[in-house]
Amino acid sequence: MAPDETTLPTTEDEWRIRLSPDEFRVLRQAGTEAPWSGEYVNTKDEGMYRCRACGAELYPSDTKFDSHCGWPSFDDAVPGAIKEIEDSSHGMVRTEIRCARCDSHLGHVFKGEMMTAKNTRHCVNSLSITLDRAKP
Repeated sequence: MAPDETTLPTTEDEWRIRLSPDEFRVLRQAGTEAPWSGEYVNTKDEGMYRCRACGAELYPSDTKFDSHCGWPSFDDAVPGAIKEIEDSSHGMVRTEIRCARCDSHLGHVFKGEMMTAKNTRHCVNSLSITLDRAKP
């Protein structure tokens, strides 16, 4: 088992110990929280959003924007922090986003919606992230 919070678990059983059941469902089983239910949907506080599973820096708060989709949205990530994977579940083709450090599910990325100048929307589950308000 992972001996402390800085060591990443190596098995799903170890992740189950570290994460709450809801966090495990979203982060390790690619689940989705209900729209408008997440802690960070309307948050405007400054800081750094981190992966809830491993603590990796993912999104500076100045990349968060109101997309009115029901989940926190960001138009850019920390370089190298996110990996994209084709997701053909639920009868559609989307691009899943995962933490590059621990391979935990974050949400999906959508391009071409013209919501920001970067034309990108990372639609992220609040259960996948934590806000470190100490690091603007």
